[in-house]
Amino acid sequence: QSMSQRQIRADFTRDTIVVYQAYSDAIARPALAAQTFVAPFSMHRMTWIKPSFLWLMSRSNWGSKRGQERTLAVRITRAGWERALGEGVLTAYEPSVHRNFDQWERDFSLAKVHVQWDPERTLRGKKTELDSIQVGVSRHWIREFVETWVVEVRDLTATVEKIRRL
Repeated sequence: QSMSQRQIRADFTRDTIVVYQAYSDAIARPALAAQTFVAPFSMHRMTWIKPSFLWLMSRSNWGSKRGQERTLAVRITRAGWERALGEGVLTAYEPSVHRNFDQWERDFSLAKVHVQWDPERTLRGKKTELDSIQVGVSRHWIREFVETWVVEVRDLTATVEKIRRL
């Protein structure tokens, strides 16, 4: 894939970037109140963060999938985001990036951050020629994500519901 197909398109400032996540009400409500993730959010499993709103809408079927009814815009620090990218290992072997398959397999098995590229989506969910990034923050870094990266949590659920109805 050409580099022009893989770009991080995001809502960002010099110091922060917005990523999107979909959760159940049981997780979203306390996160909104605390302005970070708290119980029952799990500190023991990977969480995927996506700068592409439309990719998340495709994944959550516009907030209609069970357990993904609430859409959150999570503003995190650019320092955290860039650290994650720097430590990330691609979820698929790519000869132009990895020395060899065995080395990629070892790196991936030890990775604390996973990086995956998926087709960007249109408003109606159709795949485009562009790829969007999603980053999996593992249980090894989840506490740092929650305690130091998260700057703001906004609820986009009503907007998502309105767009879905339209």
